[in-house]
Amino acid sequence: MTFHFSYKNVPLLFYGLVINTPGEMAGAFVAVFFLAMFYEGLKIARESLLRKSQVSIRYNSMPVPGPNGTTLMETHKTVGQQMLSFPHLLQTVLHIIQVVVSYFLMLIFMTYNAYLCIAVAAGAGTGYFLFSWKKAVVVDITEHCH
Repeated sequence: MTFHFSYKNVPLLFYGLVINTPGEMAGAFVAVFFLAMFYEGLKIARESLLRKSQVSIRYNSMPVPGPNGTTLMETHKTVGQQMLSFPHLLQTVLHIIQVVVSYFLMLIFMTYNAYLCIAVAAGAGTGYFLFSWKKAVVVDITEHCH
């Protein structure tokens, strides 16, 4: 497998979706570019929705041994969504879309077509630039393959 700059007979994700002309490659480049931008925007949108969604706060207390035979109460604060709620259902659907799009981008990159690989990288970079500029996270734990 090697990278190539071909625009003839390049399969794209689905049977029958084959690029054969420079115009088709240009159209595919633009579509893949925007798909990669959408992926970056979706990651930020999910994070923003999670912060804005209603969360439940629970306090759990348990006795712990203290000094000189005394008993102390240790309290833990638990924050989270309810499993059967609209915000959690929405997050689940958006997560499924995010995973599918990330695998599509990975499969597009695995065609080893340099034009399409550039479109994935440029779209992801542009999407990050446009959508993540307020985000200050060193490690993105929502990252999937792409």
